[in-house]
Amino acid sequence: MANFPFKKNDVVVVRSGKDRGKTGKVLKVLREENKVVVEKVNFVKIFVRPDRSQNIQGGIMEKEAPLPVSRVMLYCQECGRGVRTKYKVLEDGTKIRVCSRCQTNLEKS
Repeated sequence: MANFPFKKNDVVVVRSGKDRGKTGKVLKVLREENKVVVEKVNFVKIFVRPDRSQNIQGGIMEKEAPLPVSRVMLYCQECGRGVRTKYKVLEDGTKIRVCSRCQTNLEKS
């Protein structure tokens, strides 16, 4: 994928799946797999074995699993929903992402 639309700490909304409609912050971006890990979304259960040498108790643990990029959209504060993005080049040559509906800057300041 040439232009990867997501960065760490972006706020995204889930478009499909069991967590449809939930919003969260991107914790990790996996570019090679075209996936993102979103905070408090797509929980899976991990079974941990006890290990006395590392003082791990063991049991069932929950953690976030990666989501495909096609299932999430960037969240626009002005529109209040997930939106597509456009790229805009400023006068000083920097490239920013803007909302395609309301032309609001989506970059974190």
